[in-house]
Amino acid sequence: MRSRLAARSTRLVLAAATLTALAASTACSAEDATGTDASAAPSSASSAAAGGKGETPADGSTTHGNSLSANSSTGDEGKSGDDDKSGYGQSCGTNDLDFTITWEAQPISYYLVTAKAKSGITCYLDVNTPSVSFGSRADGVASPVGQGGEDPIKLSGSSVAYTGINVKTTEGEGGTQFEFVTIATSEDDPNPAEVELPDAPTVDKPIVTNWSTKRNEVVPHLV
Repeated sequence: MRSRLAARSTRLVLAAATLTALAASTACSAEDATGTDASAAPSSASSAAAGGKGETPADGSTTHGNSLSANSSTGDEGKSGDDDKSGYGQSCGTNDLDFTITWEAQPISYYLVTAKAKSGITCYLDVNTPSVSFGSRADGVASPVGQGGEDPIKLSGSSVAYTGINVKTTEGEGGTQFEFVTIATSEDDPNPAEVELPDAPTVDKPIVTNWSTKRNEVVPHLV
């Protein structure tokens, strides 16, 4: 009887020791698991925050960086445009000028063309002879006669330049009537001006003088 009690006591002690060991092991495992989860959570949150910074939501609310860059670029371009004075003191394009045409009876019958720079423009007529034509045919192009001439002529404010056109240098009644004349400061000017004449003259082998600041120098004669 005593030996059975002793054996039973021994089994109870061993069972208690086993339960204690199991409890300790379970606690350590739980602690380790909790520690791992706790340390992983901030890392995941940091990664998500870092990833979110570079993403673009559907409503485009995180595009401020790109917008700022675009605005800066636009500002620089605007400043460059305001400071750009490269158009001042350059060659006169046809669209820089206003033209008026009058018919002159003395000393011969001819058309006087007056050119003036548009408001705010300063330019130079550095091509001595204007390009003048009637219609689109080659025989409607006015031939230069070399009269007058100042190179270059500065146009600004109230200053003007003149050229003279003789629309008919042939005898007889031949020719074609035109109501407009095409004028350009050079042959390759992309923006020629079509100017209405005071009447509708008959044109046949026209001639044109050089630009001059003196009206009496641009009376067109055949040389």
